Amino acid sequence: MVAQVLDYGSWVQGLSHSDVLDIFETQHDTAFEVAFEEQFGTRPPEELNGGHKLTVIAADIDPATERIVTYLAGYDVPVNVGFFRYFRDGEREYLARSWLLDEAAVAPSGPRTKRGGTREPWNGRDWYVSFGDENDGRSWEDARKYGFISAGGGVWYSKTLRSLPVGARVFTYIPQAGYVGVGTATGEARRFDDALVIVGGEQRKLSELPLTGTYLHPPAEDEDEAEYVVPVEWISTRAREYAVQRKGFFANQNTACKLRNQFTLNALYKEFNLDDADPDV
Repeated sequence: MVAQVLDYGSWVQGLSHSDVLDIFETQHDTAFEVAFEEQFGTRPPEELNGGHKLTVIAADIDPATERIVTYLAGYDVPVNVGFFRYFRDGEREYLARSWLLDEAAVAPSGPRTKRGGTREPWNGRDWYVSFGDENDGRSWEDARKYGFISAGGGVWYSKTLRSLPVGARVFTYIPQAGYVGVGTATGEARRFDDALVIVGGEQRKLSELPLTGTYLHPPAEDEDEAEYVVPVEWISTRAREYAVQRKGFFANQNTACKLRNQFTLNALYKEFNLDDADPDV
């Protein structure tokens, strides 16, 4: 039994992200991302097969098996034995579970594959950006009109936006709504007070334009709390009420990150009429 689960583990450890998707597709007609959200009520993680545990289920084991499992666990092999025992007390029935080793001490393995890793490959161009369109806060219509994306109110919100490279193609997502635009970042992030955008072919300070939203956070002089703005040349945008949203679409709590999920990208390429769209997808 122990040799069998070790064989399984050695196979699973070598599965890359694309390997997992390929296995799923041989058994299902639904996209993996859609099926995952329908089953678990949440989007799939960006990393698949990040680790695994090996479990032998038995009513009892002999001393040699116990010794082997304990030995392997001592070398960080994530193997354990789960015991299930059945009892009756009159008309009452019980199923009891216990572990050979403390489960808290059996850490899942980490991937050691060299065949593509457990994350989808990145195309080197496309980024996800979350835009917090809020009442009495940022306005997506401002961003569409004047060509920018922004985030702030804390270093956690602005740090990833501030690292967005010039030339990145950004797909903008409004939380709880969906994807509303795609464009190219044309400059580095600047504080709102210093941000420049192109209006009518001329460079203008964003803070001097008539804006619907609010982009200042107290204390205004705090670098970490400030709102940061990245100028964007929009390729295609749409109003919030027409946002693109589907089960399984990628979304992230970070303001900006690399957009790797091909299921999401394929759909967005078509929705925003980009040349990358695959007519067969």
